[in-house]
Amino acid sequence: MIYRSMEEAVNDLEKHGHLVRIKEEVDPDKEMAALHLRVHEAGGPALYFENVKGSAFPAVSNLFGTVERSKFLFRTTLESVQKVMEVRNDPASAVKKPWRHISSGFAATNALPLKRKALEPAGGRKIRISDLPLIKHWPDDGGAFVTLPQVYSEDPEKPGIMNANLGMYRVQLSGNEYILDEEIGLHYQIHRGIGVHQSKAVKKGEPLKVSIFVGGPPAHTLSAVMPLPEGLSEMTFAGLLAGRRFRYSYDEEGFAISNDADFVITGEIYPEETKPEGPFGDHLGYYSLAHEFPLMRVKNVYARENAVWPFTVVGRPPQEDTAFGEMIHELTGDAVKQEIPGVKEVHAVDAAGVHPLLFAIGSERYTPYDQPKRPAELLTIANRILGTGQLSLAKYLFITAGEDTLTTHDEEAFLQYILERIDLQRDLHFQTNTTIDTLDYSGTGLNSGSKVVIAAYGDKKRTLAREIPASLESAPGVAKVRLIMPGAAAVETKEYETVEKTAEEMKILTAGLESGGGLEGLPLLIVCDDADFLSASTSNFLWASFTRSNPSHDMYGVKERFANKHWGCGQMVIDARKKPHHAPPLVKDEQVEKRIDRFFETGGSLEQLKL
Repeated sequence: MIYRSMEEAVNDLEKHGHLVRIKEEVDPDKEMAALHLRVHEAGGPALYFENVKGSAFPAVSNLFGTVERSKFLFRTTLESVQKVMEVRNDPASAVKKPWRHISSGFAATNALPLKRKALEPAGGRKIRISDLPLIKHWPDDGGAFVTLPQVYSEDPEKPGIMNANLGMYRVQLSGNEYILDEEIGLHYQIHRGIGVHQSKAVKKGEPLKVSIFVGGPPAHTLSAVMPLPEGLSEMTFAGLLAGRRFRYSYDEEGFAISNDADFVITGEIYPEETKPEGPFGDHLGYYSLAHEFPLMRVKNVYARENAVWPFTVVGRPPQEDTAFGEMIHELTGDAVKQEIPGVKEVHAVDAAGVHPLLFAIGSERYTPYDQPKRPAELLTIANRILGTGQLSLAKYLFITAGEDTLTTHDEEAFLQYILERIDLQRDLHFQTNTTIDTLDYSGTGLNSGSKVVIAAYGDKKRTLAREIPASLESAPGVAKVRLIMPGAAAVETKEYETVEKTAEEMKILTAGLESGGGLEGLPLLIVCDDADFLSASTSNFLWASFTRSNPSHDMYGVKERFANKHWGCGQMVIDARKKPHHAPPLVKDEQVEKRIDRFFETGGSLEQLKL
């Protein structure tokens, strides 16, 4: 079905049993988010909030909560878009299989944005920020946020929609020092599309005009997060995926207006004008803290007739953005193979918050047949991966060249394959004093941290232990040990105190482990606060280990040594304890959890879900 608005998508989902209406009044201060989280966790339907306290506008969440529902939303256009992307990623495929791409030409006619004379969203009227559903998601959030925005900006040097950027950068509507209805905050990194535009505006000494679109056809929302090939704009992709050209116009002040959006907020970012934005409960499972970010001075706010406010809630994975990622993979297919020669798979591990941890499989064709197998081409590929788009935010990259049956998506099996083959004296490659994700507080400062490539290739070097050796349980400072998986153990010690004390503690621990011996089958040890939690599931292990550690500062080794400035060890030890400089984890508000029980009780709108 081709949707012209969010309202049409909502009605279609409801008609086919994918959406439930909540008729009771719901408080946007944490209640709406709590309902979303509970229903999403249970794999439930999209939620339509008819009666939002303090706002005349309804809201909808969990639209993309499952891959199946996302595919349903795009069932009319998905196949044709995949064929267009196939041609884009591999032009030769159009010659090899021309019959597959006949429909691609017809689909591409929707790619060209359509400029119209209308100055507002269809049937729209002017409103204020305070009229919107001001949704606060987590207890310690700094205020209300837009979590599914489409932030539009144009290149000041090359204005026009074909040189524009459409990105999903979170928007703070209230709280902190913002003057309600006059100012809002934008959170983005300077290297992102809008950041480049802002830099050019600063050089010209003029404010950057920004338009924030919310809602419209679901394709527009997904387009704002698509990692598109160079030269393919988000607005053209929005038209392809929607099956309908992206309709836009400009108002009398020169701001771009999406004519299909449910809401449009226009404003200007002035050079050097910032205010604290945050805290915000983010996708790593922790709060991103308050920092100075660009301030946008609000010009106009528009709402179309029958407007619906879409939102999501992010937190420790898996969340709705997990399905976003899977849907993006469905659409882009093998794009990464075309961009990085030699790559077979790259998997940003969702359980670890996506950005901290990558698993990859590549080719290994550099080693002569008469020499021992070792990573060579894999290291070249690893550098390419860490220099590509958002993959560059990763801290840990595990890479190998394996049999055809090996896949990065069987995460435990993939790690065991690496651990069986890794030469820890040779195969650890660090990058220090570099950049990491702004939202990751495990490093040495905002955007500052390190990376490590953990490469393995060749024949098995060890049999992985399936039991804990007594020498590990009796090592100095060890309170408890649990096996995470064959070859990896969680080692519980006392709480982290200071850098100086930790260095001494790790020196004593690793020396004791070296003298105790018996660790040949345990190449990976994770020092943690709670060994039972860390070993309870692969998800817990991946989340705690790789979001709470900075490779250069938190990796230690049993039998460590340096050779020509290269560090190696016998067993790698990762300190994944909570540290004073880390951001606090997200914890639900127990009182809010009790309050929302009423929606699931007899007579409540969500009674049939039985959650």
